[in-house]
Amino acid sequence: MGLIWYIALGSAIGGAGRFLVAELVQRAATTTFPTGTLAVNLTGSFLLGFIVRYAIETPAVSPELRAFLTIGICGGYTTFSTFSFETVRMLEDGEWMRASLYVGSSLVLAVGAVFLGFAAARQLVALRAG
Repeated sequence: MGLIWYIALGSAIGGAGRFLVAELVQRAATTTFPTGTLAVNLTGSFLLGFIVRYAIETPAVSPELRAFLTIGICGGYTTFSTFSFETVRMLEDGEWMRASLYVGSSLVLAVGAVFLGFAAARQLVALRAG
């Protein structure tokens, strides 16, 4: 049960970090392209890859610290990092077809889920409007 507190604290730090980095980068970008979100996804993916590889290859990282950094901070910062890590693991294991299926289905289904969410919200607004 103690592990959950490491994850919760890390998630709070990661979420606040995501907001700050995305805002800072987006303001500096002077474009409507979601540069802030892209920066968060890329830096989060790099960070998760670094932490996991380091934790696997050295006993210096305890299970609590690993959960705090990976599930907590990286998960709160961006779940895209987890998606990227899982894809790379499949590729490293030679599972090219499985990785391709994961990437393709994640992209298509996630975008589709957002469209469904939009439609559901529109319906709810329409119902409330009467």
